[in-house]
Amino acid sequence: MIKKIAFTVYPVDDMARARKFYEGVLGLAVESDFGGQWIECGIAGGTFAITTMMESGQRGSPQPGIAFEVDDFAAAVDALRQAGAGLKHEPFETPVCNMAVVADPDGNEVIIHRHKS
Repeated sequence: MIKKIAFTVYPVDDMARARKFYEGVLGLAVESDFGGQWIECGIAGGTFAITTMMESGQRGSPQPGIAFEVDDFAAAVDALRQAGAGLKHEPFETPVCNMAVVADPDGNEVIIHRHKS
């Protein structure tokens, strides 16, 4: 079902301050900027993101997250449901991908992701 890590995301409270660190101090290059609330940096074939968004629309978040890329998004979501893994956030679509969120047994969020071609 899972073919690779799609992205890792860290929540931040202040995007300007975070960008100063990740770009200025660590030297990462921003490849995508989604309205200043979610930016992505490509690193060795993977993606590292920082965001000020939460699903509820609140700023900040208590934990980082990971997204696993799948070949067949609908089948992956169906498999999770059949396995009894309740979805924390139902499938949703962005301009570039489809995502759904499931929680592991300890409550850590895991994103199931399919990038649009």
